Amino acid sequence: MKALVKEKAEPGLRLMDVPEPVIGPGDVLIKVLRTGICGTDLHIRAWDGWAQQAISTPLVVGHEFVGEVVETGRDVGEIKPGDRVSGEGHLVCGRCRNCLAGRRHLCRATVGLGVGRDGAFAEYVALPATNVWVHRVPVDLDVAAIFDPFGNAVHTALSFPLVNEDVLITGAGPIGLMAAAVAKHAGARNVVVTDVSDERLELARKIGADLALNVARTTIADGQRELGLREGFDIGLEMSGQAAAMREMIANMTHGGRIAMLGLPSEEFPVDWSRIVTSMLTVKGIYGREMFETWYAMSVLLENGLDLAPVITGRYDHRDFEAAFADAASGKGGKVILDWTA
Repeated sequence: MKALVKEKAEPGLRLMDVPEPVIGPGDVLIKVLRTGICGTDLHIRAWDGWAQQAISTPLVVGHEFVGEVVETGRDVGEIKPGDRVSGEGHLVCGRCRNCLAGRRHLCRATVGLGVGRDGAFAEYVALPATNVWVHRVPVDLDVAAIFDPFGNAVHTALSFPLVNEDVLITGAGPIGLMAAAVAKHAGARNVVVTDVSDERLELARKIGADLALNVARTTIADGQRELGLREGFDIGLEMSGQAAAMREMIANMTHGGRIAMLGLPSEEFPVDWSRIVTSMLTVKGIYGREMFETWYAMSVLLENGLDLAPVITGRYDHRDFEAAFADAASGKGGKVILDWTA
C-alpha cells in the first residue's frame, strides 16, 4: 500500500510502498478515506529536536483520520465491516492503576499512533477495537477526519462550566478555533481569541468569536475594556504554548478564575505564582481526550448544530502532500485535509 513515511533520520517525508498492516484477534483494519495534518506531523517532517527524541525510523506517520472498516479480528464484536470510523490515537496499556480504574486518558504508558507505532497516513491502518470510534450518525468526512484534535478542543473547553462565562482563548490555531466554536455553542457570554496572525483571527470571527485580538497591536486589557469587563475573564483556555500568552492570561483573569492549558511549551518559562495564589486561580493541564466521554460530547455537539466547516481551510490529494504540509506549516490557515480515496 501507499503510505507517507519518515524513512530516515532527516527532514522530509516520502510517499512510498509499504506492507499492509496485519491485524490481531482484537484489532480492526480500516481503509483510510481522509486524514488531517497535525502540528506533531509538522515536527516529524521538520525533524526538529522533539522529533529526534521521540521517533524511530522508518515510521508511517499521521494520527488524525476517518475511514471504513474492511476487516475485524475474531474477538471483535460490535464493530462491523462497512462501519465509518475515526480512531483514538492514544493507545494505552490497560494494566496500570488509571487504566484499571477507567481513566485511560491518564495512562502513564500511552503509545501514540503515528509516533510510537505506524500511523494513519496510508491506504490502510490497523487499530485495537478499543480505540475505534464508530460514527453512528452521518458526519462530514472532513470533520470526521479531525475528531482527534476536535477532541482536544472539547476536552479543554468543557473542563469548566461555560454558561454565561467570559472566556479568553490564547492561540487561534485549529484547536483554539474549534474551542472557540465549542465555547459559544456551550453558552459562553463572551469569547475572546488572541493570536498574531490576522488570517487566523479572521477565521476566529467566522467561527463565532465575539472579539479577535492581534496581541502584536492590541492588549488583552484593551479587549476587556472594549467588552466592558470590569473584573477579568472567568475561564482561560491556553492553546498556544507561548510564555507571553500564559502570563497575559494570568494577569487578566478574575479572582477565582479557571485556566485549562493545552498549549505545550517548547521550554520551561516562569509565571507569576504569587498572582495565581492571591487570585486563587485554578490551572489544569490537558492532554488528549477523555476516553471516550469526550467522543460522546463531540458527536452530540455536531448533532446539535456545531459547525466546524470554517476551521477546515485546505484540502489536498494525498499525492500533493508537500503542498499540503507547506500550507499547514504557514501558520495562516486552519486544518488541512489529505484525501486518500483517489
